[in-house]
Amino acid sequence: MSNWLRDAVTDVNSRRSLSGRARARRWRHLLEFFPAFAEMRVLDLGGTPESWRLAPVRPASVTTVNLLATDSVTEGVIAIQGDACDPPRAVAHDRFDLVYSNSVLEHVGGHTQRRRFADNVHALADRHWVQTPYRYFPIEPHWLFPGMQWLPYEARVQVSMRWNRGHVRTYTREDAQEQVDEIDLIGISQMRRYFPTSVIWYERFAGLIKSLVAVRT
Repeated sequence: MSNWLRDAVTDVNSRRSLSGRARARRWRHLLEFFPAFAEMRVLDLGGTPESWRLAPVRPASVTTVNLLATDSVTEGVIAIQGDACDPPRAVAHDRFDLVYSNSVLEHVGGHTQRRRFADNVHALADRHWVQTPYRYFPIEPHWLFPGMQWLPYEARVQVSMRWNRGHVRTYTREDAQEQVDEIDLIGISQMRRYFPTSVIWYERFAGLIKSLVAVRT
């Protein structure tokens, strides 16, 4: 693979990369589904204030819930430390115009936790946009390694320890195991199970489904 092609596929900071091009397309489609987005009060389950500072369009209000967050208000983004599957009372007793989530569903910890996550999405707003990578796209989206999600467990651990092109970088066996154990990609039937009344939009790359987005407008 040439250096240019390798970077276009795996350099997560490159606009030519799969991730960079997918982000730009995803924003265009989100604004098509929600033309009043800039006026909305948005709850981001699993997101960070940093990601919103880079957003091409900011809603009127953003609240993020993330286990690793520190409670804060920065540049109009309210960050709350908490579990997206079991939000703190300040969030659970509120209502929002839109629940937004990007590449979080695959991290929450198996079917039971995904069900709890989806239940919160439905309870906290009438509208939602929930994106998760598709299990059967040929390049695993966190490590950006071809077919990694289908390899035996030990092979995935070894790839994580040695491959340094994706979002996930691990340098010890323990860290690699933690990441491999945590990330669990899902398919279309599972997504429909969690969001049965939503439109499932297929985000594609080169004609192949890359991500699944549950949308309710």
